[in-house]
Order: sequence, then structure tokens, then C-alpha cells
Amino acid sequence: MPPPRAQGARSLGWAAAAGVFCAGAVLVAPAALLPHPACPVPALTGLHCPGCGGLRCAAALARGDLGAALGANALVVAAGAVLALFLALRLMSALLRRPPPAPPPRAVAWGLGGAALAFTVLRNLPIGAVLAP
Repeated sequence: MPPPRAQGARSLGWAAAAGVFCAGAVLVAPAALLPHPACPVPALTGLHCPGCGGLRCAAALARGDLGAALGANALVVAAGAVLALFLALRLMSALLRRPPPAPPPRAVAWGLGGAALAFTVLRNLPIGAVLAP
């Protein structure tokens, strides 16, 4: 039986796999290659969900057009920035052979959920029309 891998090697493998996946997703973003399907939520309810415009946002990010990405869905851009920061921290800790960063407290998850809810409500109000896709 082979010896178990060290924590640093496991973290480095996870971070490398995530980095390759993200790079591949940007290079071959399906949204950049295919027409964007219509979201059923506004068709059924007349309201924009937090994900409306996400495919257009991903396609714009793949092209490097940050303005169009923010116009399509600012929440996806912000979530992508947070994910990139998290992956960078994991990669740095793995490269420096340090333990991975501790997961954030539950209050952060509740705060992010509240921010997504506020974004959804705001983009459906006349005052937040600039956030609508």
C-alpha cells in the first residue's frame, strides 16, 4: 500500500485542478460559442433572477470585456472575483507548504446570501434598472 500523500500535495493538486478547470472554462466558454438560451424565470414571472445574464456575463469575461460583463450580471463578476481570490490563497498556501486557509464563518455565507437576495430585489426595482440584464 503506498504511503498517504502529504496535506500540501493534496492541496496543491486541488488548487492546480481548479486552476486548469477555470482556465479551460474561460478559453472554451460555451456562452462564447453558442447562442444564449432565454432564461425561463423572466418569461414566466416577469422578474430577473440573480443568475439572469450569467451566460452573457461569462462570454463577456471570456472576451475580456469587463464593462459588458458588469452590465450583464454584476453579481457573477463579483462572485468570480471572490472565487479567484479563494483559489489564489489556496494555491499560495499549497506552494508555500502551509495549511490551507480556514473556511469562513457561517455569518459570511449568510451575508453572501443576503447580498444575492438584495441584488435580486434591487435589479427588479425601477431604481436598480441598471442592474437588469
